[in-house]
Amino acid sequence: MIDPAAPDPNATIAYHLREPVRAARVADYRATRTGQPDLARRAVLEKSRGRLVLAAAGFGMLFGAVALRLTFATVLDPREPRRMPREVASAPAPEPVTSRATITDRNGEILAVSLPVTALYANPRQIENPEEVATRLSRVLPQLERDRLVGRLSGNRQFSYIARALTPREKQLVNDLGIAGLYFEESERRYYPQGRAAVHVLGNVDVDGTGLSGMERYHDERLRARPQEPLRTSIDIRVQLALRDAVEKAIQDFSGIGGAGVVLDINTAEVMAMVSLPDYDAGDIGAATPEQRFNRVTVGTYEPGSTFKLLTAAAALEYGTANVYTSSFDASRPIRFGRFTITDYKGKNRWITFPEVLAYSSNLGAAHMAQTFGPQRQREFLQRMGMLSRQQIEITETALPMVPPASGWKEINMFTISYGHGIAVTPLHVVTGISAVANGGILRQPTLLAQPPGTRREGVRVISERTSETMRRLMRLVVTDGSGKGANVPGYFVGGKTGTAQKTGPRGGYLPNKRIAAFVGAFPMNAPRYALYVMVDEPNPNAKSHGYATAGWVAAPAAGTVISRIAPVLGLVPEDPQNPEIVAATSIPLQPGRPTPRPTASATPAVRPAARPAATTTPPAMPGRPVTTPAVSPRPAVPQTAPGAPTLSAPVPLRVTELEVMRQQAVSRVRFSMAAQAATLDPPAVSDQASRMPSSHEAR
Repeated sequence: MIDPAAPDPNATIAYHLREPVRAARVADYRATRTGQPDLARRAVLEKSRGRLVLAAAGFGMLFGAVALRLTFATVLDPREPRRMPREVASAPAPEPVTSRATITDRNGEILAVSLPVTALYANPRQIENPEEVATRLSRVLPQLERDRLVGRLSGNRQFSYIARALTPREKQLVNDLGIAGLYFEESERRYYPQGRAAVHVLGNVDVDGTGLSGMERYHDERLRARPQEPLRTSIDIRVQLALRDAVEKAIQDFSGIGGAGVVLDINTAEVMAMVSLPDYDAGDIGAATPEQRFNRVTVGTYEPGSTFKLLTAAAALEYGTANVYTSSFDASRPIRFGRFTITDYKGKNRWITFPEVLAYSSNLGAAHMAQTFGPQRQREFLQRMGMLSRQQIEITETALPMVPPASGWKEINMFTISYGHGIAVTPLHVVTGISAVANGGILRQPTLLAQPPGTRREGVRVISERTSETMRRLMRLVVTDGSGKGANVPGYFVGGKTGTAQKTGPRGGYLPNKRIAAFVGAFPMNAPRYALYVMVDEPNPNAKSHGYATAGWVAAPAAGTVISRIAPVLGLVPEDPQNPEIVAATSIPLQPGRPTPRPTASATPAVRPAARPAATTTPPAMPGRPVTTPAVSPRPAVPQTAPGAPTLSAPVPLRVTELEVMRQQAVSRVRFSMAAQAATLDPPAVSDQASRMPSSHEAR
């Protein structure tokens, strides 16, 4: 029986017989189908291989050349670098074309510059609905007031400015409104990058670019004629900012109403800095008040106070009527003119030497010193020093000093002017005159234009070099031993003089507790380079000043702060404060000639000075103060020189004024000027605090 599931043997035999024949057919079919494409592919590969070899060879040669060049430039010839020549040089960006030149400081810092801006104006005749246009404009230009816009867009006019300076974004926003009757105009605007710094020097321009004040007005024609050439001033913005900070701090500390400051190159008279406070932002003159626009340095005239004693001393030395070693002056009793009295504040109540007059700032000593050369020669000397004429400086705002007429320059004027009352000058007058006193005796007009390095400006000799040398020693003495100690800066040998003057009222007469506190000086006194002036208007005492508001407490420390900040900036290296050579060249003793001991009862009368009061003479009673008997030291018959004192000027013959002649002049009927009232003692006694704030003298 045959199993159905068993394999068929005949089928197996047939399979084995057919399989070789099928395999041979398949092999023949594959050989026939794949033979030609393989040959083509191989040909393409051979062609590509050749191209790749050629490209590789090319890149190899390129990198080989670069490697060879680098090897040559860095190894074979490293000291001779090669630079590929530039075929087309890039042209610098063109500067904006403006119609007004830039103003810079002496170092090139921009102080004033004109920049192109876009202005927006309207033709009201083409505006159909002014209210709607004003509303739409105020949305994109919120700085404009809608009500004012309505007025500018209305009416029968053909031109009306809407905005003077638009930013590019604002211009695009206005342009996107698509309002007929609005137009753009290319113009320019004056910018002051330093803000308030040197605003009274620079001045301002109006909306049309015309100078209104300061250098902008003085040099208006030059700034327009040469717009591409910057105007270089003598101002150093670094010194300007330091001076402004010091004056502003002094005003704040003593609750003053204003102040001023000047830094002057003592040899060229270039104004390095000029500050008048309060000031204003130069870019917003419309918001400035008259008080802020007022230039206290060149327009404000003030009684200089005791700073003028330097000129009195210089005149006495120059005329030869006093000698720094042998002269002494009676400060033991007041000088009376009718009902008025001149006295000293915290006076020594004795005869004082020439240096002590300045160190202790004695009004009596200065008055007697001026008496040695008289009113006429005093006026001639002040005129020579430029104190009676307007300062010639490159700004339009300058004031003429207030002085007595030549016919009215009497003896009483001589007395009061000797210590800085009865005459009113600007701070620029004071610092310019003292600069001439310290620089060797050459007076130069101050300038706001930078001078080329090494330039020696012409000037007028007003005092001799010998007098100037002596005055430098005296100015240094005031700072080391006198009322100007607050201005001392170790290493810079500062010299100067303080001055406190009472202010006059609108109807004449002096105002109580209203004063000007100032310091004028120079540094370094061994080789003067710079002069400075610092003033605070109407200072009030504070706790640190122990109830005083005089120049020694107010202005002198501010001047010291200025010097300590600007001296390193100006390239001055401090010297050793104990350097014996510099100390000897800048010092002078307070009492160059020691007085001889007071004669005893057995002394012969011939030894006593002829026209001197007895030591026991009691000065006239002073209202409001107890009567005291000062110890008066008689002047020696033969001056004695202190050991080790420096040799200055030889003694010169003096004009002797007898005591009786002086007393007759003191009680003459010459009417006393307003200035004499500054030192009067006739009013009733004042409070203790007020008595410590004198009107005509300063305290340390």
